[in-house]
Amino acid sequence: MNELRSAIYVLWLAATVVVWALLVVLVSIFVRGHRLYWFTMVWLRMAIWGARVICGVRHRIQGWENLPDSKIILCPKHQSTWETFAFPTLMPHPLCYVFKRELLLIPFFGWAIGRLDMIHIDRSRRTEAWAKVASQGQRFMAQGNWVIMFPEGTRTPRGSQGPYKAGATRLAIATDTPVVPIAVTSARCWPRRSFVLRPGVIDISIGRPIAPAGREPDEMMREVERWIEAEMRRLDPEAYIAAAPAAQPT
Repeated sequence: MNELRSAIYVLWLAATVVVWALLVVLVSIFVRGHRLYWFTMVWLRMAIWGARVICGVRHRIQGWENLPDSKIILCPKHQSTWETFAFPTLMPHPLCYVFKRELLLIPFFGWAIGRLDMIHIDRSRRTEAWAKVASQGQRFMAQGNWVIMFPEGTRTPRGSQGPYKAGATRLAIATDTPVVPIAVTSARCWPRRSFVLRPGVIDISIGRPIAPAGREPDEMMREVERWIEAEMRRLDPEAYIAAAPAAQPT
């Protein structure tokens, strides 16, 4: 049953993204900035609505009070496509994603996000990539956007973690911007590298902002990592019990 519902959901995504992406490209000839961003978010709301109605994927959020009404850099756990779709529909400010430029080549979806105020980088040219993140991140935040960077860089399986890279905290220190860590249990319902969704509840926990004053990027990122990983184990303990190595005989 999950396979059938997921297949219907994928067809829903494909059918709606073609129409909406073409509309976004057309509208972007006349409208840019925040107005185009919120117009684009209509499709993401349809995607999250479809996941809930078709596949039974719901979500609940705690820690809303930790989001300030000022510039911040969001640092979420990254387990699935779900949070990539969901965060722009949930946050009160336009989000500026930092992502690899290869995503721009995805038909329709890539064409649409290429018209938004996002930061797409060439990961093979690290010095140039960082200069672009620093300059465009500062500019977009000055326009009222929030920057969002997944510190693990890529999706990780449920119950595991990837290496936390200090790009977000480096930007935070360079721009004097707090970092907000976020734990997300999305792999509970939408596993990594899979389009078979399972019904259930995705928990999102928003941590308190971490100020960059007097910090070093690596040391600041370690604090982000400690908070997220401890919170993940609180929200989804069975995933980490299953992933724990077996005890060695003594």
